[in-house]
Amino acid sequence: MDYVHLGRSGLRVSPLCLGTMNFGPLTAEADSFRIMDRALELGINFFDTANVYGRSVKLGLTEEIVGRWFAQGGGRREKVVIATKLYGSTTEWPNDTFLSARNIRHACEASLRRLQTDHIDLYQMHHIDRETPFEEIWEAFEVLRQQGKIIYAGSSNFAGWHIARAQEQARARHFMGLVSEQSLYNLMARQVELEVLPACREYGLGLIPWSPLASGILGGALQKAQEGRRSDQHNQERIAQHRAQLEAYEEFCRAKGEQPADVALAWLLHQEGVTAPIIGPRTQDQLDGALRSIEVKLSPEELDRLDKIFPGPGGAAPEAYAW
Repeated sequence: MDYVHLGRSGLRVSPLCLGTMNFGPLTAEADSFRIMDRALELGINFFDTANVYGRSVKLGLTEEIVGRWFAQGGGRREKVVIATKLYGSTTEWPNDTFLSARNIRHACEASLRRLQTDHIDLYQMHHIDRETPFEEIWEAFEVLRQQGKIIYAGSSNFAGWHIARAQEQARARHFMGLVSEQSLYNLMARQVELEVLPACREYGLGLIPWSPLASGILGGALQKAQEGRRSDQHNQERIAQHRAQLEAYEEFCRAKGEQPADVALAWLLHQEGVTAPIIGPRTQDQLDGALRSIEVKLSPEELDRLDKIFPGPGGAAPEAYAW
C-alpha cells in the first residue's frame, strides 16, 4: 500500500478510506468486524464514520460497533486513523446539534465514549453552520486539541468560500485549521471542480470524496440490471435519465477490461488534490474488489474520453463560465 499525506499534514493515510455508514443498518456487527479486520490486512488504515450513523436502527450505533472492534485490542486502534463527524441532531433538545462550542464539546465526548478511545484523529464538521461564528468554532476545537481529544480538524460539505473563511480565521488565531474536506465528488457530480477543489489546493486540504460511485450507478448499473439486479426507485430514475452516458461508460470499461466501479474510483485518484475516496462496502468481497482501483491507470486519452462522457463544469471558476 502506498500511503499518501492527508492534505498538507504529516499524517499518512491509505488512498482508499473505509466508510462505515452501512455498519449496523445494512451490515451486521460480526460482518462489520470482519470487514475492518480485512481492511487492516489489506493496508487500509483510514476509517470514516459519524456520530449520527446507524440512526435508522439506533443513533450512534455505527460508532459503537467501531468502538467494540477497537476494544478487541490487537493493535486495532493504534493502526487506524479514525475520522468521525459532528453536526446532525442527536436529541430533540436545541443545543445537541450544529457547531456551537457546547455541542462541539458534548458531541466529542459522546463520540469518544462510543468509539472507546481517548482521541479522535480527524474530527470533521459534517456541514457548514451558517449561524455560529468561526471564532467560537475554532476556540472549541483548540480546547479539544489542547486536551488531546482530537488531533486534526476537517470539514465536510463546505463551499469553497467556507473553506477560505475558515482558514483565514484559523490563521488569525495561529491555528492549523482544516486539513481535509469531505465532498460529494464522482464522474456524475463534478461541481466541486469549480471552487471547492481549487480552495483545497490553495489551502493545503486533502479532498475526501464521498459517494464515489454515485450511489452505485457508476458500479455497472446497466450490466447489473441485465442480470436481474434492480436498483431502488430513485436510482432507476437516474439511470433512465443518464442511460446514454452510462452505456458509453460501461462500454469504455469493457473495452479497457476493468470493472466500472474500479474505473470510477481510479478516475478520482487521478484528480489532483484527491486524497482518498470513501468506499462503503457492505461485504468483504466488495472491499476486496475495491483494491483493484488503486492499480488501474488511466492514460491522458482515456481521461479525455471520460471527460467527454461525463463533462465537468469546465474547470475552475471563473474560467469555467467566463474568461
